[in-house]
Amino acid sequence: MTVITLSPKPYNVPANDNVPQDESGVSAGFGFGSPRGQYIGLTRHNPNAASITGLQKRAGDFMQTATGRKFWPMDPRAEEVFIEDIAHALSLQCRYAGHCLRFYSVAEHCVLMARHLRWEGVDVALWALLHDSSEAYLVDVPRPVKPYLDGYKAAEAKVMAAITRRYQLAADMPAVVHDADNRIIADELVNLVPMDWHGKHNEPLGVRLRYWSPEKAEEEFLATFEALVECRAMGMEA
Repeated sequence: MTVITLSPKPYNVPANDNVPQDESGVSAGFGFGSPRGQYIGLTRHNPNAASITGLQKRAGDFMQTATGRKFWPMDPRAEEVFIEDIAHALSLQCRYAGHCLRFYSVAEHCVLMARHLRWEGVDVALWALLHDSSEAYLVDVPRPVKPYLDGYKAAEAKVMAAITRRYQLAADMPAVVHDADNRIIADELVNLVPMDWHGKHNEPLGVRLRYWSPEKAEEEFLATFEALVECRAMGMEA
């Protein structure tokens, strides 16, 4: 399997001490673009890091991310967002709360949308790739449940704001991405038991589900991200 290694570009460098630590509290030195396998099980944070650097008290508690970092979902900061964490978490989350015929990850859903919209421009495609990235920290909540979770929408908006700042995207989702997110449901119905409500989704996006494994979905997500960021850096269209 091809290993995707992201170079240590500005979008992957933190602005605080929130980096993997070894048991002595010294940075493990793996580099911010290292494959996730180099982090998991090998590193942990120095519990005294906040007192050493004088970090301010944060709202709520932190969660541990896949790369061994800390993220405060109730107090999100752009510099604490890492694409490796997003790709890994979304690759392990199944769409439709798992009520599918076959495993189909949120990461694959995002990649299919991004690749379909690539000719709309780099930033649009990147927005499509990252449009569900808040779910890496807040999980994929089914649409019928969200309105009844007090505070969820506000938390989702704050996390997405941190993500859009991190990757220098427009604050608001482009209309074409929102439209694609609704239309792709028609393509995804092939993976659901037929029901009457499917009839209202009659304008498919035209993508084909691949049913990638979590490992493959993570790889494809990172590869798509890297390609789009490279295009942006060179001033190219997707």
